[in-house]
Amino acid sequence: MRVFNPYLLHQIFRGALVAALLYFGWWAARYVTPLVYPFILGWLLAYLLNPVINLLQRRAKFPRWLSVTTVILILIALTVTAVTLLVTKVIVELGALAVNLQNNINTWGDKAANFWNSSWFQGVIGQLNNFMKSNNLDLSTNLSSVTGTVADFSSNAVKAIVNSLISIVQSLPNIATVAIIVLLATFFISKDWYLIVMRYTAIIPETARKAVRLISGDLHKALFGFLKAQLILVSLTALAVIIGLLILRVDYAITIGLLIGLCDLMPYLGTGAVMVPWIIYAFFSGNVYLGIGLSVLYGLIVIVRQIMEPKVLASSVGLDPLAALIALFVGLKLFGFIGLILGPVLMVVMTAIYRAHVFHDIVTYIKKGSEANAEVR
Repeated sequence: MRVFNPYLLHQIFRGALVAALLYFGWWAARYVTPLVYPFILGWLLAYLLNPVINLLQRRAKFPRWLSVTTVILILIALTVTAVTLLVTKVIVELGALAVNLQNNINTWGDKAANFWNSSWFQGVIGQLNNFMKSNNLDLSTNLSSVTGTVADFSSNAVKAIVNSLISIVQSLPNIATVAIIVLLATFFISKDWYLIVMRYTAIIPETARKAVRLISGDLHKALFGFLKAQLILVSLTALAVIIGLLILRVDYAITIGLLIGLCDLMPYLGTGAVMVPWIIYAFFSGNVYLGIGLSVLYGLIVIVRQIMEPKVLASSVGLDPLAALIALFVGLKLFGFIGLILGPVLMVVMTAIYRAHVFHDIVTYIKKGSEANAEVR
């Protein structure tokens, strides 16, 4: 009498092998990626620059190494120029904006002091103090507690900002080192691109290469399509804000519009992180025209963003609008802010893997072994 079915035993073994390989892949992605990410970035950059390098090599008759060097130097020059012009413009307007903000803060402080010293407010405080004394409560103690809490919060906020700035400054050498490594990796990978491709082709079987080509094509569309979609959405938001602020005749409209456009990348808050406090201040300061204008502008931005985001993602990433919306929500819930990027990309990865019949091949291998996959192919 047989205790074990050999066929079932082989299935269990193959299933355990697949599970072990998946676990090893997850472990490698989690612990090895932080060690090699500059070279991954270098490969992605080389992949993007390869068509331009080929064009220069073909038209200008440059040797490969010279084409790679020229394209990388042009990329560095364009990036440095664009960043310098943008940072210069923003710094100039931020300086003027900071002066204006300091003047507003002083105005707010004077208004708060006048309100505090007003007879009406002092009368309210007196009545409240009498009421609290009748209930054996000390108003001054409670006000001191509130004041201490506000002071502690302000102090902690300032410390957090200072620590963030210090961390950014301290990380600059590391960022510069990583940037140099990425550029060097891009150069060497681009220079030997076709040699690397030939070696890869010789090692990996044709069936696996077909699956990898299909998956990489979909990933290319997903990754760069998502970046394109976010760039489109942020640009639309920034452009709408700039136009709205120009119509409202707000100073420093370009800088404020760019900053609010970047805030649109923030989860939950988005443009509201800037617009809502600004609207409240406009109404409290008596500038009803500006408050109404900002309210209308903010409402339009929120509505357009909610309508456009699934459609732009669907057209750029290749997902159904409902699937894109689900991917955004699930990614946000599981991974937080980074989930807004990982969610759609992971969904496209799963779709690409499914289209490449990887799941089907795994199930077939577990059930029948590698010979069955060979017969199917």
